Amino acid sequence: MFKKILIANRGEIACRVIKTARRMGIATVAVYSDADALAPFVQMADEAVHIGPAPAAQSYLIPEKIIAACKATGAQAVHPGYGFLSERTSFAEALAAENIAFIGPPVGAIAAMGDKIESKKLAKAAGVNVVPGYVGEIDDTDHAVRIAGEIGYPVMMKASAGGGGKGMRLAFSEKDVREGFESVKREGLNSFGDDRVFIEKFIENPRHIEIQILGDQHGTILYLNERECSIQRRHQRWWRKPSPFVSPEMRKAMGEQCVALARAVGYYSAGTVELIVSGADKTGQSFYFLEMNTRLQVEHPVTEAITGIDLVEQMIRVAAGEKLAMTQDDIGIDGWAIENRVYAEDPYRGFLPSTGRLVRYRPPLAGWTDDGQANGRRGVDGVRVDDGVYEGGEVSMFYDPMIAKLVTWGQTRDEAADRQIAALDAFEIEGLGHNIDFVSAIMQHPRFRSGELTTGFIAEEYPEGFHGAPASAELQRALAGIAAFLATARADRARRVDGQLGKRLRPPSQWSVLVGGQTFAVELAGDEVTVDGALLDLAMEYTPGDSLVEAEVDGDVLGVKVKPTRGGFQLTTRGAIHQVQVLPARVAAYRAHMIEKIPPDLSRFLICPMPGLLVSLNVAEGDSVEAGQPLAVVEAMKMENILRAEKSGTVKTVHAKAGESLAVDAIILEME
Repeated sequence: MFKKILIANRGEIACRVIKTARRMGIATVAVYSDADALAPFVQMADEAVHIGPAPAAQSYLIPEKIIAACKATGAQAVHPGYGFLSERTSFAEALAAENIAFIGPPVGAIAAMGDKIESKKLAKAAGVNVVPGYVGEIDDTDHAVRIAGEIGYPVMMKASAGGGGKGMRLAFSEKDVREGFESVKREGLNSFGDDRVFIEKFIENPRHIEIQILGDQHGTILYLNERECSIQRRHQRWWRKPSPFVSPEMRKAMGEQCVALARAVGYYSAGTVELIVSGADKTGQSFYFLEMNTRLQVEHPVTEAITGIDLVEQMIRVAAGEKLAMTQDDIGIDGWAIENRVYAEDPYRGFLPSTGRLVRYRPPLAGWTDDGQANGRRGVDGVRVDDGVYEGGEVSMFYDPMIAKLVTWGQTRDEAADRQIAALDAFEIEGLGHNIDFVSAIMQHPRFRSGELTTGFIAEEYPEGFHGAPASAELQRALAGIAAFLATARADRARRVDGQLGKRLRPPSQWSVLVGGQTFAVELAGDEVTVDGALLDLAMEYTPGDSLVEAEVDGDVLGVKVKPTRGGFQLTTRGAIHQVQVLPARVAAYRAHMIEKIPPDLSRFLICPMPGLLVSLNVAEGDSVEAGQPLAVVEAMKMENILRAEKSGTVKTVHAKAGESLAVDAIILEME
């Protein structure tokens, strides 16, 4: 077994690998860029080596720097995590040349499966169903348009070396192909150093299901059941395992076919075969090979929670030449697990990337600790947080926007989802935008609960964008009672301030609370709380200044994040932000006379919606534009975002130029 390994990655996955290596008695080496000098994974490792500036292309993506760090520290093996160099054959070859073990699959398998074009050809030759498409070289945009027309719309354009949602565009028309083809090429080149693109038929109403593979160097290859990842946004997934759609027969057929594909390329270590399945075919026979990820997946904790198998440990043991200590018959399914990625992006602003400092970072429980027990891989009471950030740290524009992974386990699917909702309610993040409310809303959605999922779920259920999960009448009533309790506590503290003129006044006991456009009359009398004359069974504690309260309302526990505002509170719970106005009943009568401030009209400006790089500007001063016309492309968090005209008009002034780094809300141009 290895005595020391180096982790060629950063963030939560570096922390994850270090934890298992530590339990196995293996020393660890971290490598870090300027941006990560204070990151938790650097502090956790036994040794750390600085490898360059913040941009990944100048640090984490340079194999020579990783190899130099191995030599300097005596590391015998490298775990690449996911992303960066994890699927680059030249890196694995360079390690082998220096007699350093690669904790991953053989070079031949990476090469065979890493190229999406070649992998489809191999899969087809092996008898695996593949999605109809064009896997040859595409010359230019006009060629892409002809191919798309021959395949038939809708089509998906994908970067050949892409992954993680990068370099993908869905096209429903020739216009979409012309607008998106060059963007796909650029994303492929910028993220993976390869601008080749292939086009395939987009299967409508699809379910995205993937099979976890694990093999050793002695010929054993197992499948560790499936993960359903049909809920996607920008082809990034919210994960769930196992799938309510997959029958035991379907699971066996998929697993055996994926094992056969892996065996055809001499695969070992952990890997994932992605399949697309027609949700309309209840027989489960219409599944097609998409690609194979020859690395550890972001969502590996859900497989660990269901099977009890530590995938990182198995990868290390396989790389050291050990045989798998299990057979296919040993692989079971115990309960259900759900993983949600907590991202630095703002769902209330069209999911725009958000960067900045984590002014407050309080996960529902401390980061996961590897105790070596199978049940321990489910976290504490079925809740596990995998993270690599800290309060006061920054989420940088240079890397992926993931803040943490929240994993919950339960005996039933609903139990796992309920634990997600409760944990998300207790997850405090301030300082930048995040998607906690959005993923909580999904966990509550009736369609999610029913299991009727497709990859179009988000587009279909939130066509006008996300505005928060709808609040039931019961929740609004509970929030009214909670808000009145909070206001009473603050009023009680205010009356106790020394130096006030006159005698101390008692805090109001009767309140008028406005929640979601509805007004509630709330009265606090002793230990009783009534809302509109009906008793509310409310038990809670609150000290002014608390940012999170836990209330028991009619027997149910409700976690609520609290932020005082002028005239009330911002209460966040159950997947939505609730602006609550709380006034003493005697003052509420004057509410109608309060003047509302009218926001300025900014529709004539094209404003940068997030910090990023202005990749291209498509218009100049004096140009006429139509509503919906692409005006500029801004790159942030390794993704390109097309900014379009909100209305027709003429460009009056251009305030920025291509190549500039822009701050959020920076004015790019002004219309007449």
